[in-house]
Amino acid sequence: MATVRTSGQGLSTDELQTIRDALAAGRKPKVMFTESAGQIAGQIGQVVELADPAVSDEWVVVRFGRDELPFSPTDLTIAPKGATGRRPEPKPVPEAAPEPEPEFMLDKPPAPVPAPREEPRREEPSPTAETSVARPAKRAVKAAKAKTPPGLTVTLAYAEGEWTVAAAQGSKSLAKPYVIKPAEALRMVGLIDVPGVQEAVEQILAAERAEAEQQAEKLRAELAEIEARLAELREAG
Repeated sequence: MATVRTSGQGLSTDELQTIRDALAAGRKPKVMFTESAGQIAGQIGQVVELADPAVSDEWVVVRFGRDELPFSPTDLTIAPKGATGRRPEPKPVPEAAPEPEPEFMLDKPPAPVPAPREEPRREEPSPTAETSVARPAKRAVKAAKAKTPPGLTVTLAYAEGEWTVAAAQGSKSLAKPYVIKPAEALRMVGLIDVPGVQEAVEQILAAERAEAEQQAEKLRAELAEIEARLAELREAG
């Protein structure tokens, strides 16, 4: 299967699915920042969450140092094995050697050579002195945007004669499904004014009430038979 990348360079759709599976298994996969991430390009971070791409273009939350910041998939790539996250330092550029001055031949007798005089001695630069080399300015670090919290989902469900409530925030479960009373379910539905929902809940409760009344009537009939039988046994004794 061909690998489809999101935009130019960065994480592909297959790599994003691999990261999503790793997060579901409790792991935090390592990624490397690309050149589009700015000054932190080449550094290593850990993906801690995949947010909703429909809310923001920067929905891959990466832990870098002590911060957790959202980035676009184009800012990241899968970290190679053994990567240290350090960018190579640029090599110093040697200074160009001065060009020799041209010599001119003149069609006249040479001037008399003056007596040599003592020139002041120049200080030679130390061979260990470092050459100052201008380095290109680095790109400014990409401004971190405020982290948008994932959406909150509360689920009220009815199955096999029981009402349950569960809550989740993004991919994180806040409360596993737990059983509540039918009256509590009807009260929760009454808080939201959605046509048809409250009627559906009332129909379910009415059906449960009718079934409970039938069971109670059956039990009362069986109890009456047992009491009649007990009265006959007492008379016979």
